[in-house]
Amino acid sequence: MTIPAIEFQQTVKHYDKKMALRQIDLCIGSGEFFGLVGMNGAGKTTLLKCLLDFCAIDSGQIRIFGVSHRETTARSPLAFLPERFMPPYYLNGGDFLKYMLRLQGIPYEHARVLAMLQSLDLDATALTTPVHNYSKGMTQKLGLAGCFLANKQLYVLDEPMSGLDPKARALLKNRLLDIKTGGGTLFFSSHALADVEEICDRMAILHHGELRFVGTPAECCARFEAVTLEQAYLKCIG
Repeated sequence: MTIPAIEFQQTVKHYDKKMALRQIDLCIGSGEFFGLVGMNGAGKTTLLKCLLDFCAIDSGQIRIFGVSHRETTARSPLAFLPERFMPPYYLNGGDFLKYMLRLQGIPYEHARVLAMLQSLDLDATALTTPVHNYSKGMTQKLGLAGCFLANKQLYVLDEPMSGLDPKARALLKNRLLDIKTGGGTLFFSSHALADVEEICDRMAILHHGELRFVGTPAECCARFEAVTLEQAYLKCIG
């Protein structure tokens, strides 16, 4: 039996007296593309932070490929991009990628890096440009390049389309398709239901820290008797 990529079991998280996550039960299979949707403040980023042990859970369990998320080794098969990605301002793009690859024990191969930048529509001059001069879109592409160059089994991306223009969004989807063909797993949060419907095998709707739906986009439309995923989402949280 294949070990799931991610498992949440009765996961609970409080911030003071506020319940941020309510007994989350969720299993994401190895090789699955899974989207997490919800309004601002629904708990999406909190769920990702708990997964990565950036904040402690109050109860329950989380496993990454069968290993407790509290173990450092559990995170070795994954790459993570936060929603507000900010590389060190004093580095240029090339220095940042060299540093990230060095942390992973991966050699810096200039041709491979250039090919990755091209696949994300980031100009090669970004390698010598200080990151504090980057636009939002350039910064996002650099973060995505750092993740993909690490060549991991699992990618955890918080709003990966943020700041990307239509061309870059299309290229990112092509890159994700390559990852899926190679057997990789994707767990990402998004406000864009169209992206979730296009990319994901399954999805979850998180509302006020509670899972309201888990299944395929088509199943979501069927359950809430909606023509579009957007209509189904509104009925789900209504």
